[in-house]
Amino acid sequence: MSLHIAVGADHAGFSYKKAIADHLALLGHQVTDFGTYGLDSVDYPDFAHPVAEAVETARVDFGILVCGSGNGVAITANKHDGVRAGLAWNAEVAALVRQHNDANVLCLPARFTSVEQAKTCVDVFLKTPFEGGRHQRRVAKMSC
Repeated sequence: MSLHIAVGADHAGFSYKKAIADHLALLGHQVTDFGTYGLDSVDYPDFAHPVAEAVETARVDFGILVCGSGNGVAITANKHDGVRAGLAWNAEVAALVRQHNDANVLCLPARFTSVEQAKTCVDVFLKTPFEGGRHQRRVAKMSC
């Protein structure tokens, strides 16, 4: 199934974002790249907000964000209504943020994973369904 996925990163995540976007395109997904487009130092909110807004307004199916720790982009993305950004550093956590939290944005820590680990997280995240059930009740309580 082809998905529309928004990607974004700061300078620390730039090379990961590019590798992930290329990987997604090879799998047949449509990718919208919100930058950054180089290694110059930038502010991660400038890229996390557009990805989160694309998810929030349902212009895309999912978002993927990368920064050094993954935390800055996650905190920023989670400011948007309806966005559930989850930080993952391995495949098990990537599966759990989908299964239990119905995450629609995956945040990756470039300084703490390899590119191959990050691509595996992306693959697992996109293939894992939300379990619903008791988790739906919890997800419904997340919004303020």
